[in-house]
Amino acid sequence: MKRLDRRHARSDSPFEESIGFSRAVRVGRTVVVSGTAPVWPDGQVDPDPATQARRCWEIVVAALAELGATPADVVRTRQYVVSADIADAVGAVHGEVFGDVRPASTMVVVAGLLDPRWVVEVEADAVFSEASGTRR
Repeated sequence: MKRLDRRHARSDSPFEESIGFSRAVRVGRTVVVSGTAPVWPDGQVDPDPATQARRCWEIVVAALAELGATPADVVRTRQYVVSADIADAVGAVHGEVFGDVRPASTMVVVAGLLDPRWVVEVEADAVFSEASGTRR
């Protein structure tokens, strides 16, 4: 049985090697993006929920692009928030990125995330169409 080509998008996370994960993985026509936190390259985290959501999706979109995908290829998203009070702000940013795409989506309120500065973390899954599956 032929094995599908597997490609990885790396992150700047110091835990990537020790935990053994990638920012995103592409196998065949599918790209799966790991939980993505709102961290800037210098390690800073903006306290504003909408800014955090925007940063998360910026990282996701860059990982998709590295593996040949776009937001239009996204079929599923997950958003984890630490309070229902920020759901509207986080959801509005999701709408900015995916308003015309309308992927299946879930938002879950969680007790906390790995870093107490984070109020949102996101994931995404993308699938290429037959016609676009030959990208990079």
